[in-house]
Parts: sequence; C-alpha cells; structure tokens
Amino acid sequence: MSESPLLSVNNLHVRFPIKAGLLQRTVGEVKAVNGISFEVNRGEAFGIVGESGCGKTTVARAILRLLEATTGNIAFEGNNISSLTGKQLAPFRRKVQAIFQDPFSSLNPRKTTLDIIGEPLRVHALAEGDGVRQRITDLLEMCELPARFMELYPHEMSGGQRQRVGIARALAMEPELIVCDEAVSALDVSIQAQIINLLEKLRQELGLTYVFIGHDLSVVRHLCNRVAVMYLGRIMETADSETLFSQPQHPYTRALLDAVPDPDPLTEAEREIEPLHGEVPNPSNPPSGCVFHTRCPVAEERCQHDAPPLVSLTPSQSAACWLVKQPFSNS
Repeated sequence: MSESPLLSVNNLHVRFPIKAGLLQRTVGEVKAVNGISFEVNRGEAFGIVGESGCGKTTVARAILRLLEATTGNIAFEGNNISSLTGKQLAPFRRKVQAIFQDPFSSLNPRKTTLDIIGEPLRVHALAEGDGVRQRITDLLEMCELPARFMELYPHEMSGGQRQRVGIARALAMEPELIVCDEAVSALDVSIQAQIINLLEKLRQELGLTYVFIGHDLSVVRHLCNRVAVMYLGRIMETADSETLFSQPQHPYTRALLDAVPDPDPLTEAEREIEPLHGEVPNPSNPPSGCVFHTRCPVAEERCQHDAPPLVSLTPSQSAACWLVKQPFSNS
C-alpha cells in the first residue's frame, strides 16, 4: 500500500471580488484559481510553472493559509487545513513554512539576523536563553553562512546572503513542507545556482518536501521531481520532470518550452518556433471551453465550448486537452 500524500489539493477555487462605486458594491470577481487538484508526496519537490498572472502565487498563499480558499479542500497529512482556526493553526504553522521571492522585503529591516530567526524559536518555545544563539549558529552553518551574520541587518548583506537567512528562518521550525514562491527569481543567475543547489542539498539531508513556484523552466527542471503547468487559473498538464521536458503533450506546455532559447546560437538560429499570438485573457472573464483556445495554434471548434478534463495519458503524465492521445487506463 502506497504512502498517503503529504499535501492534497482538491478542486481548489480562489476568487477575489471586484468592487466599484461609492458604496463599493461587488460587480464581478477575478477567478484567480479555477478548480485545480494535485497531490504532493512526502520528500519530493513539486513544481508549479506558468506565465505571470496564471495563479501560481495564489495557490501558494492558499496552501500557507495566508488567504482563504473560496471553495475546495486543502489537506495536509490527511487533515483539512481550511477548517483550522486560532490555536489549531499553530502546529500547522510549524510544519509548513515559506521562502519568499524578495529576500529584502521578506526580512524585517530593523532587526538583526539573531532577532529575525530567534523570534519564531521563542514564539514556538523551540529554544530559550543561550540555546537560541546556538540553534541560530547551527542554522546559519546549515545554510553556508558564518555565525557572524547573526549580528548583521538585512541591508548589510547581499541578495543571496539574505535569501540564505530566509531559508534558515524557514528551517528553524523544523518543517515538513516548504513553499518556495519564486525563491530565486530576484537573484543573479550565478547566485540562483547556489541557492538551488543549497535547497536540493537540504531536501536530501533533512527529508524536506517542496512546493516550488516558478517561471524559469531550467530552474524547475533542475530542482523538481514533478511539475504542474498552469494557465489562467487551471492546470494544463502534470508530469514527472523528465517526461514533461522531453515529451510535452499540451500545446501550452510546448509553447512554454519553445520560448526557452537554446544556448547554442547555431541551433537556436535553425529552430522553427511558432510563437503564441494574443494576450492572456482577463481572469475576471475567462474564455468558455478550454481557457487556452484563444491562443492555441491547433484549437478546434470543440475547444471553444467544452472544457477538457485533466486525464491520465500515462501513469506519470496527465493533460487537459481534447487533442492528445487516448487516456491511460489501469484496466
């Protein structure tokens, strides 16, 4: 019998009201996340990719309970976290931590590293007295920073060093799941590689589980075991990392991969690319049927009226498209 998933997201919807007028009446809603489902197994890195505005960060914030889901269910270790309130949330907060995109704005500029990492240790009674300094020293060493960084303020560190402090703060709670929301996109490319390697090392050494939100496909390919591709609040395709990048099935996934330039200029010059036309539709008024049909180069009339379900194509790959091959069956 296989182990149950650490995180399960089932038919998640997140909508934001649009208000207008003097009385701020609700005149519409933004359908940021529109009925997505996925599971994350213990010990794996699960990536979510897509264009800006597709709903990736909204999913991350819903998992962290930083915003409430409109409908749907999010279960952590088999327990529905949507129903947790007040003190019931404290154990969940310890087990699920976040690493944010901008390491400068996510750290308090008025506090030293000692205070930044020490605060959650004291709040959750994980260390006290001299034990706080020793624990922070160990965490900094784990994130490849010397102990002297305890006395530094965020503005005295580089972007990569600040992000390492952010990682150390997340590790202070000894979490089981870490949500990385564009955790390297604000860093220089050379520093990105260092942080990605650090995250991978920590995952292997500590048995961590990641939900990695990103738009850089090369980063996601390097770090993640499985990947979900989102477009306009929906999941278009999921697969293990190697399969997704070598045999993409959904037209949108293929378009994303085609947009990545080849490092060899000769190969890049010979590539035939059919770019996507048009802009991403307004999430307050998404297209009927398949939400991608307005930009899809192979869309048919059926795509305009019927929304395709996310169906299994192989044991490790699913896609939401009427034009892919016949679904996989266990029978």
